[in-house]
Amino acid sequence: MIGAAMLSMMKEIDRVFTKYPFFGSRQIAAYLRRAGIVIDRHRVRRLMAKVGLAVIYTRSKTSKPHPLHPVYLYPLRKMVIDRTNEVLLSGM
Repeated sequence: MIGAAMLSMMKEIDRVFTKYPFFGSRQIAAYLRRAGIVIDRHRVRRLMAKVGLAVIYTRSKTSKPHPLHPVYLYPLRKMVIDRTNEVLLSGM
């Protein structure tokens, strides 16, 4: 069962998140502390997950290849290597 205090806290988190959809749990906790509501960021994170709120932010693009970078074929993909130095002897 959800208590009245937890329900009011969830409503307050939802109100702040609606105003600032890019705020994460740390910023929402800091915002609520400045407003006089004492809450830990871990509780904010748990309640955000319970309500289904997810932060809007730019994802990292570190694994996305550059479109102009050439794609090299791997010639040893279908080769079964079962001896020592077999790749060096195959005359690649």
